[in-house]
Amino acid sequence: MEGETFLWLIRHAVVEGLAGTIHAADARADLGDHAKLAALRHRLPRDGTSYASPSRRTVETARALGLEPALVSEFREQDFGDWTGHRHDELAASGGETYARFWRDPARGRPPNGESFADQVARVRSGLARIDAGSATLVVHSGTIRAVLCIALDLTPDAALRFVIDPLSLTRIDRLARGWRVVCVNQQVS
Repeated sequence: MEGETFLWLIRHAVVEGLAGTIHAADARADLGDHAKLAALRHRLPRDGTSYASPSRRTVETARALGLEPALVSEFREQDFGDWTGHRHDELAASGGETYARFWRDPARGRPPNGESFADQVARVRSGLARIDAGSATLVVHSGTIRAVLCIALDLTPDAALRFVIDPLSLTRIDRLARGWRVVCVNQQVS
């Protein structure tokens, strides 16, 4: 990719439904925090392109920010396979050794019929290659932002999982001719 790229990464709004659930792609966003959405909207580039994961919650959040994003399937959240739709406490109680083994190595572990975080990093790398030079806003998931940080900082997937990425937070990363620059991570805008 030629030219420099300036990325505004936004984690989608809080998901409607029970906390602690591994949400499916069709889970809705709770867009009730109008003040935070307005403050965030004012921080985004006016002349940039916008992209989002195809998940309902990211598209709804992008539109609430006044964006009409191109959907990039590589920016989906990690696929938790058979665990999607279940609560973590339920899985911990009934998931047996498979669930426990996953959490001993969450960067490389794969849920049944799912993917590892390392798989997600590889997928996100492909998605980033599709982003043109210039300013771009990506409305995505916490795992996607961690994957971008993994790539930008040349981290191991284990290390990238240490980042906290809150709903409606801003992470700014630039892809420059000489390499990546991280401007801020998980910034709260109000």
